[in-house]
Amino acid sequence: MSASVPPRSVSPDDCARELLDVVPAVMRVIRAEMRSQTQPELSVPQFRVLSYVNRNPGTSLSEVADHIGLTRPAMSILVDGLVNRRLMTRGADANDRRRLTLVLTRQGQSLYAAARQHTQARLAARLLAQGPAERAALVAALEQLRGIFVPQAEAAAEPAKE
Repeated sequence: MSASVPPRSVSPDDCARELLDVVPAVMRVIRAEMRSQTQPELSVPQFRVLSYVNRNPGTSLSEVADHIGLTRPAMSILVDGLVNRRLMTRGADANDRRRLTLVLTRQGQSLYAAARQHTQARLAARLLAQGPAERAALVAALEQLRGIFVPQAEAAAEPAKE
């Protein structure tokens, strides 16, 4: 009979250090996979904007800028490009005519979905080497991170798991 090994003691500082080391590396891989499309039609910032607006239809330019971490003038330029490409529309808020709302067009939804699916498939291929137990542990850890770091309102609007 084997003795069970007590779990290793891990401090919050240990967790924070790992997050700071791992998350940027994961984001680099995601950016590289997005760029690997034969005809990349979206930059990573454009993809992030489409993703946020997809989850939050009717959001404002200021809300998107705050989420993405760009200044409002920089976000305005980025959104102008998406509107000009007919991927997104601007409209007046029904309750506040001074506020403009952002919504994806069908073309924007389609392009976003295709870019997301492409990137997801490439990431899934990288995870093939992991066994079912390792993948389950990874999903459980990511779900914990979602609960800690993703605001509840945004978590409720996340795309459903497939």
